[in-house]
Amino acid sequence: MKIGLYFGTYNPIHVGHLIIANHMAEFADLDQIWMVVTPHNPLKKKSTLLDDQQRLQMVYLATEDYTKIKPSDIEFKLPQPSYTVITLEHLKEKYPNHEFSLIMGEDNLKTLHKWRNYEVILENHDIYVYPRISDEPENVELKSHPKIHVIDAPIVEISSTFIRNSIKEGKNIQPLLPPKVWEYIDHNNFYKK
Repeated sequence: MKIGLYFGTYNPIHVGHLIIANHMAEFADLDQIWMVVTPHNPLKKKSTLLDDQQRLQMVYLATEDYTKIKPSDIEFKLPQPSYTVITLEHLKEKYPNHEFSLIMGEDNLKTLHKWRNYEVILENHDIYVYPRISDEPENVELKSHPKIHVIDAPIVEISSTFIRNSIKEGKNIQPLLPPKVWEYIDHNNFYKK
């Protein structure tokens, strides 16, 4: 089975994440998308994250009606901070019959060279890239790598940071969240302080 790993802190998961995940599930040559909830992205501050289990619960709520999209807590069991190369090694050992690929935005592809052992990732895994609006120059060399697949997915400019800030400011951002995620956030008063 060919699995696309879509890593994120999902703090919170929003409709943009689901649009990309569903597009990859339906239009790329992937059998399933695993939305890997990361406990700590080494490039982000950990202090702004909700609890791991709360973020995982939101991903469960958001994906329960999608047969090809599954939540994953695989990184919760690995050393912190999380490094993709370690996660991929662990998944290969745990699921030897699966082929794992990465899903990332074009903005992340531009910084792939900063990732731990990114050459190992590129050598052993396909990377599916969706478009993002960015002022950064594109990495033409990486984009033309045989393991990189640029997918003509919708451009979705919604960020979890925008959602958190909007909730804190008392704005109604309900349309940007899956209904059950909105209810969970509202019920628990997340992001209001």
